[in-house]
Amino acid sequence: MKFSHIGPAPKRRDDVQTIRSLLPYIWLFKERVLLALGCLVAAKVASVLLPIYLKEIVDQLGVRQTLLVLPVAALLGYGLARLSSSLFGELRDALFARVTQGAIRRIATRLFEHLFGLSMRFHLQRQTGGLSRDIERGTKGIGFLLNFTVFNILPTLLEIAMVAAVLLWRYDFRFAVVTLGTIAAYIGFTLLLTEKRMVYRRSMNELDSQANSKAIDALLNYETVKYFGNEKYEISRYDSNLEKWVDSAVKNQVSLNFLNVGQATIITTGVTLLLWLSAAGVVSGTMTVGDVVLVSAYLTQLYAPLNFLGFVYREIKHSLADMERMFGLLKESEEVADKPGAPALKIDRASIQLENVNFSYEPNRQILFGVSFSIPAGKTLAVVGASGAGKSTLARLLFRFYDVSGGSIRVNGIDVRDVSQESLRSHVGIVPQDTVLFNDSILYNIAYGDPAATRADIMRAAQAAHIHDFVMTLPMGYDTPVGERGLKLSGGEKQRVAIARTLLKNPPILIFDEATSALDTRTERAIQDELTQIARNRTTLIIAHRLSTVIDADEIVVLDNGRVVEQGSHHELLRQGGRYARMWTMQQSGQDEQEVDAVGGVV
Repeated sequence: MKFSHIGPAPKRRDDVQTIRSLLPYIWLFKERVLLALGCLVAAKVASVLLPIYLKEIVDQLGVRQTLLVLPVAALLGYGLARLSSSLFGELRDALFARVTQGAIRRIATRLFEHLFGLSMRFHLQRQTGGLSRDIERGTKGIGFLLNFTVFNILPTLLEIAMVAAVLLWRYDFRFAVVTLGTIAAYIGFTLLLTEKRMVYRRSMNELDSQANSKAIDALLNYETVKYFGNEKYEISRYDSNLEKWVDSAVKNQVSLNFLNVGQATIITTGVTLLLWLSAAGVVSGTMTVGDVVLVSAYLTQLYAPLNFLGFVYREIKHSLADMERMFGLLKESEEVADKPGAPALKIDRASIQLENVNFSYEPNRQILFGVSFSIPAGKTLAVVGASGAGKSTLARLLFRFYDVSGGSIRVNGIDVRDVSQESLRSHVGIVPQDTVLFNDSILYNIAYGDPAATRADIMRAAQAAHIHDFVMTLPMGYDTPVGERGLKLSGGEKQRVAIARTLLKNPPILIFDEATSALDTRTERAIQDELTQIARNRTTLIIAHRLSTVIDADEIVVLDNGRVVEQGSHHELLRQGGRYARMWTMQQSGQDEQEVDAVGGVV
């Protein structure tokens, strides 16, 4: 049968490395692992003894004088062996259950923690649907690998070895040769065909992740799809991926059928040869009927797990492929990492200094060029400029989502790279332009600023953000769900939730990143007043495009193409008659944003 590749062949997997990545999580439960292995051996010893006792029963009942006396010892031995096999098997399963689930829990938690430790760059490039599917398949793969390795692969291999030893000890060497030869042919055939089939499974995984990513992305952007009437386009993209997936799935199934036929042929040949040898032994007088029963019982015991072994082996290979993608996420390097032993930042009031800051998202596309300015403790500085001038990049650098390419950012004279990221971010609060809320209640979203806050604290923050009265008019009050990404709330309501959340966090440093640019004039003015109130006595960075929102700032920095071109108060900049003054004049005269950008310069 010919196996053809679908697209370029994936890179060769390192299954040994994947298993090595898993072992440390298993060895955390080493006592249970060792006890489970002990029970496994005991269960298989009892299982191998069963046909021996059965042979003795048959042989003793076959002698005329014993018909008046039951073979009590053989019967009791048979019953005890069967009970022991079942008992030790169940004990093994019970002991290993916590190993499997505990390992999955620790790996999943470690992966979740690692994903939060990765840089903004990784999360901007990832596709949520494909990522979630990789994690889901990977954790399921761990459970499958552990359960079937301990409960099927090891027991089967151990039983094969013991049965071969018994056959070699009690009978002609040909019995052991046929048994081991059949098993070797079965395993070799399964290994060869499964390796060839893995290309289809990998292709199915890749196409499944792509289809899932497209579907989730389209559903998350439901409104946009509807605005442009692109339902058919999105369905076509999704169906196109599924069509390729179906092609891979069909080829995978056909190759599986071929594998099953080959396995059945090998097993049938081995069974026939062993029964032929047994029958010939009885005819020649070298074997008894009990011996035939013993060989038949061994064949019956081995046939089921051997037949199942093919399925298990295939699924383990599939699980390793799934786990490889998941463990690959753990190998993603943390672009922004704390220095070893980095201390926590502990301050009540903060001053901020940017000294000759350079930054590039990509090596060939520099965003900031030698940016320098400072914000004294408790003061407000606004950064204005055209779209693409690098304003929002400053907020990301202050949060340390990225590290500067050159220069430094300091808080109270301390380089932000010298303190832990967690402590730095605990001192900074942000009210963003696009407030994205969790699909939970209003209470939960406000409490996110301080999960340990009491309900009374949350309500006080809501009152300060002027959203409490609105919330109390809702039938469910603070328990009202906000919907996916907060879509059940208006823009102004979401912004007030964001303000309340930031007030609850109570940080010494505030960032308003275009916090009102998406709102209507009336709502903007109301929220602007609230922002001015919460910025009082805090060190505040305002990132804005509308100059009317920053006229009260203590200092204004004008950015153009990533460079500081002007700096001063509102009135000082107007007197200079430069770029800021021209932008102010154009905005006051109501000229559209594209004209303002043309004057301000666009990156």
